Amino acid sequence: MDSPDLPYDVFSRQCSSRSTLEHVTGRWGALTLGALHDGTFRFNELRRRVDGVSEKMLSQTLHALERDGLVRRDAQPTNPPRVDYELTALGRQIAERLLALIHFVEGRQDEVLKAQERYDATRGGR
Repeated sequence: MDSPDLPYDVFSRQCSSRSTLEHVTGRWGALTLGALHDGTFRFNELRRRVDGVSEKMLSQTLHALERDGLVRRDAQPTNPPRVDYELTALGRQIAERLLALIHFVEGRQDEVLKAQERYDATRGGR
């Protein structure tokens, strides 16, 4: 669907909004934004909250989200250094929309599991 009033078009491969959408909707981006909606976290607290993410992937995800203006990194000059991560106003708006989708999916998971069972029974799936 064309949106002539918008200067960006995520369906165009050259559009800069596509990479932001990928950062936001990728597995680790969505989970990181959702976790940060609960408040400010230190790196290892966030890593424990986003179960299964590696240190490397969380670091890459936070860098991308910070570059996109969705996450704020606050490094405090203490010994040892303390770094906190929190959502920006834009990040909070996006996280709220993601959480609505996350909660919707969680609430419909029984239906999804039944559909998977039907599919696997008829198609010899997993």
